[in-house]
Amino acid sequence: MPPRSRRPGGRRWSAEVMRTSDALDLEEGVFARTPRELAASLKRSAERSRRRKGTAYQSAMSMLTFYGNRAGRNLSAAQKRKLQQAKEELRTLFGREPGKRRSARSVRRARRRPSG
Repeated sequence: MPPRSRRPGGRRWSAEVMRTSDALDLEEGVFARTPRELAASLKRSAERSRRRKGTAYQSAMSMLTFYGNRAGRNLSAAQKRKLQQAKEELRTLFGREPGKRRSARSVRRARRRPSG
């Protein structure tokens, strides 16, 4: 198998995704804001979007996670804390229990249980 060729400037593909995401139209400078403003902006963008595949909560949280994962080791400890705080704010804004995650498996099980 021949080695994969790299496009000029191909190292920043994730920046292109952030700018041209087909799921969300992000506001300018959204990741430079406070955690509360960041969460509120992502919520607005997700709720306005008609191109997302999941719920507004899933799209907003997914974009926040994507940013954190792609920035990775280039984020300072303060920036990582800010992203975690923004996730908590997002959960609060969407009426989810902060810090309590449910696995996809437990969600499926809960849906199958007969009510009554």
